[in-house]
Amino acid sequence: MTSLSSMIEEESKDKNPGNILVVDALNLAFRWKHMGKLDFEYDYIRTVESLAKSYDCGKVVITADWGSSSYRKELYPEYKENRKEKFKDQTEKEKLEFELFFSEYETTLESLKDKFLVSRYKNVEADDLAAYIAKTFSNYNIWMVSSDRDWDLLVDSTCSRFSYVTRKETTIHNWDEHYDVDREHYISYKCLIGDSGDNIPGIAGIGPVKAKQLIETYGTVFDIYSSCPIESKYKYIQSLNENCEQLMINFSLMDLENHCEEAIGEDNLSDFRKNLMEYLIEN
Repeated sequence: MTSLSSMIEEESKDKNPGNILVVDALNLAFRWKHMGKLDFEYDYIRTVESLAKSYDCGKVVITADWGSSSYRKELYPEYKENRKEKFKDQTEKEKLEFELFFSEYETTLESLKDKFLVSRYKNVEADDLAAYIAKTFSNYNIWMVSSDRDWDLLVDSTCSRFSYVTRKETTIHNWDEHYDVDREHYISYKCLIGDSGDNIPGIAGIGPVKAKQLIETYGTVFDIYSSCPIESKYKYIQSLNENCEQLMINFSLMDLENHCEEAIGEDNLSDFRKNLMEYLIEN
């Protein structure tokens, strides 16, 4: 069977396929939630159109979360469980505001379908949909719109990120302005320090500085794992030895590029591929 990437390459031969804007739908919607504005449908659509024009993107794919990732929940049941704790003490006013916000968000997604490709699957996260686009359509220039630094795992020579919060771009060319570790070691860095926002634990005692030192000394997360147990009197090394299996769990949870298809799921992926082909290639 001909792969999607081969079909894309054949379709795009001898021509510049152009630029794609990939939008983290819910992440962008929170721009108006933080402003206390609950009637943002028009502003949202105009913002997406403006960004597409700024980055000369003839195609726009809106990637939307639909609940937490069932793939990650199976790997690590505590994944994002901290978010329930965060919202359990909401006041009635706050609950109402969230209901109104999500109602406007759903209305906005429906309106966006008239102009762009909106992709959304039950228990699949926008990160994985974006990752699949980034790795499959690497012959396009891709601009991702999200304030989520997890999306920087996808940054490469043809894929960059714009944050509406910082108003800054993260590209392969300015990577060193944002991070102290090389692009290829970013996933190893994240596996070591964890992600408190997603309730993914790092190794106790290892922060950004020690994570960088370990990478410089041993290499990738796999090299570090293979080196354990490491003989040392330091507590953070002892902690690493005791919890090195967490590194492999974290890699499966965090690595978007290599696990996005599994996270999307076979049936969803078939539908997603079809929709992408129709929107990006056939049209």
